Amino acid sequence: MSTVSAGLLLFLIMDPLGNIPLFLALLRNVKQERRRLVLVREMLIALVVLFVFLFCGQYLLHVLQLKQESVGIAGGIVLFLIGVRMIFPQQGGVFGDSEGEPFIVPMAIPGVAGPSAMAAVMLLANSNPGRTVDWSVALFVAWFATALILLSSTYLYRWLGASVLTALERLMGMLLVALSVQMFLDGIVAYVQPLR
Repeated sequence: MSTVSAGLLLFLIMDPLGNIPLFLALLRNVKQERRRLVLVREMLIALVVLFVFLFCGQYLLHVLQLKQESVGIAGGIVLFLIGVRMIFPQQGGVFGDSEGEPFIVPMAIPGVAGPSAMAAVMLLANSNPGRTVDWSVALFVAWFATALILLSSTYLYRWLGASVLTALERLMGMLLVALSVQMFLDGIVAYVQPLR
C-alpha cells in the first residue's frame, strides 16, 4: 500500500464529513468563544492516541500472537461494516445529546480516533514495519485534512447543507467499502500463498 493510499484510507475512516453534524451537536452547549479551542484540543488528543497505536500497536499484536494476514482480513471486515454503516446510517446517531463541554469522549475517541482508525494504523504498522515514517506522514496528513474540515464545520454545514453532506458521506462509505474488500482479498492471498 502506498503512502497516498494509506492517507486516503485513514481519512475515509476518520469520516470528517459524517462527524460534522455530531460535532456541531456536541458543541451546541459550549460557549461560542470556547468551541474552536475545544475542537483543537480534541483533535490533538485524537492525533496522540493514533500515533500511540501506530508506534505501539505492533508490539500489542506480537504479544497477542496475531499474524499479519489475520489482521488484514479482520481489518477488511471491520472497515467493510463501517463503510456499509456510512452508506446506510442508523437513526438517532451514536452518542445522543450531550450536556456541557465534551472531553476526550466522544469527540476525540471514538469520534476521530475510533476503533477502526486504531485498527487501521496498527494494520499499517504491522504490514510493513520498515515504513513507519510513511505511515506517520499518511496519518498526519489524514488527521490534518480531517481537522481542517471539522474546524470549518459550521461554515460547511451552512454552505453545503445537510443533504449534500449526507451524499458526500455515503460516497466516502462506498470508497471505504471498496478499500476494505481489497484489504480482505490481500489478506486472503497473503494467507494462501505460503500454502502452495
